[in-house]
Amino acid sequence: MMDAVFNPAIFLASFTTILVIQDPLGAVPIFLSLTRRQGPSERRASARQATLLSFGVILAFAIFGRYILGLLGISVAALQVSGGLLLLLVALELLTEHSHSASETEPADSHVALVPLGTPLLAGPGAIVAAMVAVESAPVPTAGWVSVTLAIIAVHVITWLSLRFSLTLHRVLGEAMILVLTRVMGLLLAAIAVQMIGDGVTAYISEHF
Repeated sequence: MMDAVFNPAIFLASFTTILVIQDPLGAVPIFLSLTRRQGPSERRASARQATLLSFGVILAFAIFGRYILGLLGISVAALQVSGGLLLLLVALELLTEHSHSASETEPADSHVALVPLGTPLLAGPGAIVAAMVAVESAPVPTAGWVSVTLAIIAVHVITWLSLRFSLTLHRVLGEAMILVLTRVMGLLLAAIAVQMIGDGVTAYISEHF
């Protein structure tokens, strides 16, 4: 009965994938750079706005992704393969250089909380596709929606805490430790991407041959 509403495996997979893609710790230096001209209260507001926008965008695609796929005539298997390839590119960026880029001269006004912080820094194509794939691959649609929604909420709570206490995190961990954690996340994401591609190819072959 519980499986019809909540699927722990989907929750854990979605949580891990989206968390690794968003890389909250890796986003801390960029957040501090973009909000360097803001006061403490403005920075807290920017952290809240960026997190809420990211949450809304990813959740919207997770919920309405099924209709988007149906409209375009795209199968879940095809989405898994393309999503896996996209995640693999994100993972390679995490492993080779910092995945989040921002100009040092970019003005830090109230709009940076929406662009580029909320999207595409946090709610990028990788996180959106990962959420859509997780929902569409669930054996029970309701369980998929509930599990992925809870995972998205959990990830964004962590993201908000990372941005909210970004100054403290950056001071405690340091640039080197944040870089090491980013590389580890990139390795995990690469493994997730390869698994997703393999599952998608297997499903596609079984559907068409």
